Amino acid sequence: MNKAALIQKISEKSDLTRKQAEDALNAFIASVTESLKNDEKVQIVGFGTFEVRHRPEHQGLNPATLEPITVKASKTPCFKPGKSYKEEF
Repeated sequence: MNKAALIQKISEKSDLTRKQAEDALNAFIASVTESLKNDEKVQIVGFGTFEVRHRPEHQGLNPATLEPITVKASKTPCFKPGKSYKEEF
């Protein structure tokens, strides 16, 4: 499902216009993104948790030359599904 299909589903299930559904989805995405940029968790009970995971600097290999390289520390956004959400599948 792409973003347009999701907007259509939200519109149908909530009796919102397509524009209102798009605005709501964009507001949700912006709010989660802003919170993650500030290293805050976003926990939606019954659905899951969005959080930032910190990856420390580590040694790796260049696949072309097999030379050892240092991979910089980084942050990555993650989603952890909630228990009741996982039980749906």
